[in-house]
Amino acid sequence: MITLIGKKIGMTQIYDNNGIIISVTVVEILNNIITCIKNKRDHGYCSVQLTTGYKKKLNKSKLFYFSKLNITPGIGLWEVEYNKNIHFKIGQSVDISVFENVKKVDVVGVSKGKGFCGTIKRWNFKSQDNTHGNSLSHRAPGSIGQNQTPGRVFKGKKMSGHMGGDKVTIQKLSVIKVDKVNSCLLLKGSVPGFNNSSLIIKSSIKK
Repeated sequence: MITLIGKKIGMTQIYDNNGIIISVTVVEILNNIITCIKNKRDHGYCSVQLTTGYKKKLNKSKLFYFSKLNITPGIGLWEVEYNKNIHFKIGQSVDISVFENVKKVDVVGVSKGKGFCGTIKRWNFKSQDNTHGNSLSHRAPGSIGQNQTPGRVFKGKKMSGHMGGDKVTIQKLSVIKVDKVNSCLLLKGSVPGFNNSSLIIKSSIKK
């Protein structure tokens, strides 16, 4: 599985060869540096730790970690799985060219936080009538349980609460273009997160 760390730049539109507009998300993927390698024998599973970008201010523990490896400090650390038949080494750089032959990708990000939301916004509930005697109950959730049997509210009931800020995976996004000059990946459709947020881009697990 091919996995890299990128940054969401924003959305735009491009034209295909037939003149049809395609809405795409621009994801910047700078060189990913390998900072740690875990194998089946020593750790029980195979994974690599990646970092990307550059961060000026670091605490002492992270500064010591990067200086010990003689690697430029990145904006974060991500651990991703890999095929045990692929060989890596500490300090190796992986660029966007690995996605040249990939048609579909899965994107993992943190969705935008919306705060406390009602049921209509959070769960797409239908609103009540605006007329016919309805007073102050236009966006109310309605009945949530029974009186005598079972006399309680079922667990997992869709109600008002915190919305967004969750880890979300969008699967099988089409790769429209791999721009190696600008280190950008154009993906058809939208991806979770706000602009300049970090994303995990990996080759699709569904064929």
